[in-house]
Amino acid sequence: MDMYTNTVRIKKMNKGKSSVNFRRNLPLHIMLFPGIIIALIFSYTPMVGIIMAFQDYNPFGGLFGSPWTGLDNFRFLMSLPDTYSVIWNTFFIAVLKIIASLIVPITVSLLLNEIGNYKFKRITQTIIYFPHFLSWVILATVFIDLLSPSNGAINSIIKALGFKPIFFLGSTKWFPFTMVLTDIWKEFGYGTIIYLAALTGIDPTLYEAAIIDGSNRWQQTIHVTLPGIKGIVVLSMTLSLGNVLNAGFDQIYNMLSPVVYSTGDIIDTMVYRMGMIDAQYSLATTVGLFKSLVSFVLISTSYWLAGKFAGYRIF
Repeated sequence: MDMYTNTVRIKKMNKGKSSVNFRRNLPLHIMLFPGIIIALIFSYTPMVGIIMAFQDYNPFGGLFGSPWTGLDNFRFLMSLPDTYSVIWNTFFIAVLKIIASLIVPITVSLLLNEIGNYKFKRITQTIIYFPHFLSWVILATVFIDLLSPSNGAINSIIKALGFKPIFFLGSTKWFPFTMVLTDIWKEFGYGTIIYLAALTGIDPTLYEAAIIDGSNRWQQTIHVTLPGIKGIVVLSMTLSLGNVLNAGFDQIYNMLSPVVYSTGDIIDTMVYRMGMIDAQYSLATTVGLFKSLVSFVLISTSYWLAGKFAGYRIF
């Protein structure tokens, strides 16, 4: 009887605590409502337009007045000669960006971590981080001038060394790699800051023990530094899987030309031309829905991998 009474008493106490906590956090819950409402209006309500992918959409008939076509748009999309090359271009450029966005920031962060001059380190971090905030509209103009085959600074150096100038933005061979290199130049500073923050979490006594054991700087990097940031590296790598079909619309749109469509055209630019220029709204929605479904599967897989190998959980 006493055990039953104690159980009931504990349940009442827990219920009272839950009620107190709810009242205490009520202002925080209320603050969530504006964000929820904005998400419902601007993120979820427009998803009704997905049905355009299964229609022969007519702007005058609207969503509910256009004829239903089922999966015909998907079949037509897969029958287009450029579809598979566009998917391959997107995948190729995005994967190269993902790989480079891991290798370059890690390397730079390790080099900066070895610098003893704190002031010089902070100045360098600021300089390499600054391009992250610049728009591709601005940077595209800068790179078009820098990479010009006639009077660009890069080709002037190439010609001074005795080589022929390279049309980086007009060559089907060089265009994808140019997109990768310019994107890394813009974004590697952001990744470097993340890995530098991870490096500060490594126990200094591990380095002291390594020095006592006779390890040089390279051995300390291999056996202490890299294992210390392994969790962040694995997490970044797994979460980046969701970007396999995101090659960067802003960048490529501002530097793409019809000459390099065969290796530079990606899914996003294809959707833009179909929807905004050719007014093929149903087909553009079909391409966008296809990309979204693939991205959803990849993002779900990446979060599962992040939870399995890095202990990262959202839900």
